[in-house]
Amino acid sequence: MTTHTIGIIMNGVTGRMGTNQHLMRSIKAIIEQGGVKISADEVIMPDPILVGRNESKLQALCKQSGVKKYTTDLDSVLADPQYQVYFDAQVTGRRAPAVKKAILAGKHIYCEKPTGTTTEEALELYELATAAGLKNGVVQDKLWLPGMLKLKRLMESGFFGKILSVRGEFGYWVFEGHSIPAQRPSWNYRKEDDGGIIVDMLCHWRYVLDNLFGTVKAVSCLGATHIPERIDENGKPYVCTADDACYATFELEGDVIAQFNSSWTVRVRRDDLLTLQVDGTHGSAVAGLRDCYIQHYGNTPKPVWNPDIAQPIPFFEGWSKVPEQENFDNAFKAQWELFLKHIVKDTPFPWDLKAGARGVQLAEKGIESWEKRQWVNIEAL
Repeated sequence: MTTHTIGIIMNGVTGRMGTNQHLMRSIKAIIEQGGVKISADEVIMPDPILVGRNESKLQALCKQSGVKKYTTDLDSVLADPQYQVYFDAQVTGRRAPAVKKAILAGKHIYCEKPTGTTTEEALELYELATAAGLKNGVVQDKLWLPGMLKLKRLMESGFFGKILSVRGEFGYWVFEGHSIPAQRPSWNYRKEDDGGIIVDMLCHWRYVLDNLFGTVKAVSCLGATHIPERIDENGKPYVCTADDACYATFELEGDVIAQFNSSWTVRVRRDDLLTLQVDGTHGSAVAGLRDCYIQHYGNTPKPVWNPDIAQPIPFFEGWSKVPEQENFDNAFKAQWELFLKHIVKDTPFPWDLKAGARGVQLAEKGIESWEKRQWVNIEAL
């Protein structure tokens, strides 16, 4: 058996997403399954070291995950040739400087999004990594969610006919903290700390739209700060300076129109925290994170507007659930495995730092649209 050991510097994984999705459910899971299998006699085995600023948190995380190594000295581990890959899941404002340092140290890059606080900063990372001949990738996890993969299969089979529109609903109620503690960090609601739902979520919607439905050509976006004051982690009130809701419309190539409502101030009455409805000439589908429901042209009811009687059509009964035809792995783990194969075997990996820059670009254009109160075109990077 040939084993390719890949040293991975994991910076910022003490946060919730970094711990749960990247460390425990991706890297730890890959190690426990015996690595990423390339063939019957060839495997890739991650060798992680955890990096952060809080030594006690790192120690606790090592105990929880079984990872043996950690350090609070990023520079020392960047200088160690044992580690070929740098991964970053820090808060947005710290990401680009650390990634740039890792590029200068000759490390391949895999990181969370947004990859920068501006399009120029994010694009510079791509240009630096490419000029240095380094492989690079950005987490675009929602592409591997079972619900999104089911939508993709429907598209591949021609189920929709011509796709007309996409409607996304994302979000949930994030408690303000006055009585019930908040379930998101306070920096999310401070613009000066790079918070805001437009910056956070339009990066996601860019890669979902680009990869599934068509390149984004223009955006019309309205942001809002619905909750003016929240309570931070130390029990102190603070003024919310960042948007907590976003209402956006996108024009895609192929005359497809997409609308996304993203909100941390909405109560959920839908199938999941994220739902996408895709309407086409031959059929429609509604996908959540895992499940997908479809209605073909032949099953489409014919309603007639009459507010004077109870609705006679049980609309939900006209939809059928897509059966489980495949086994789906954790979405973060699936992309990690593809990136590790890209490192070792040079297999294609189109979700690079330029794709990350496109996400930052859409967030910037969304904010510009909000400020100008007008449609804004999206130029190709």
